[in-house]
Amino acid sequence: QVQLVESGGGLVQAGGSLRLSCAASENIFNFNSMGWYRQAPGQRELVARINVGGVTTYADSAKGRFTISRDNAKNTVYLQMNSLKPEDTAVYYCYSVGRRAWGQGTQVTVSS
Repeated sequence: QVQLVESGGGLVQAGGSLRLSCAASENIFNFNSMGWYRQAPGQRELVARINVGGVTTYADSAKGRFTISRDNAKNTVYLQMNSLKPEDTAVYYCYSVGRRAWGQGTQVTVSS
C-alpha cells in the first residue's frame, strides 16, 4: 500500500500563501491521477487534480489562486495556494486516484 505524507500546512493571514507537499512512498505518478481535497466541518471536497498526462482541474473556489503540480523525480505533488481566504481553512488531504490511498492530512488555517 502506497504511503502519502502531506506537509506544509500552518497558520497564515488572509491574502498570504502556502505550499503544500505530498510525498509518496513510491513512484505512482506515471500511472495515477493525484488530487488535493479539503475538509472543513462537513463534507470532503475536491480542490485540484492532476492526471497522468499533467492535465489539471480545479474547483471553482480554487481557480486562479491555487496551482497543483508534481515532481515525478521526487515522487511529490504540490499545491501552491495564493491569496488565501478564511474560508480556505480546512484539513487538506492528498489522494491517489488509482491506489485509492489518502494521506493523513495537514491543517491550513487562514486568519482574517
